[in-house]
Amino acid sequence: MKTMQTLAAAMVAAISLLPACAQAEPVQGEVRKIDEAAGKITLKHGPIKSLGMDMSMTMAFRVKDPALLKEVQVGDKVEFEAEKTDAAYTVTKIQKSR
Repeated sequence: MKTMQTLAAAMVAAISLLPACAQAEPVQGEVRKIDEAAGKITLKHGPIKSLGMDMSMTMAFRVKDPALLKEVQVGDKVEFEAEKTDAAYTVTKIQKSR
């Protein structure tokens, strides 16, 4: 019986982690501002369902790697991926749209 309880608890814990492991979705956006000193980028973007953002908006994101900021310029149309880390939204990938 103890084994069944342990197994059930492990399954509940694993299921509760699924949203945190959700695959980041590519999002279309436009670069509005780049702040290299702060490691942030401001993007006008469409909905990001994986982050619970159901509307288009403009907002500042942290960047996972400051080198990402060198790949784009203000005004560029981009495709990016973001995730929520440590209570902040963070761009993990970004590239100019084709």
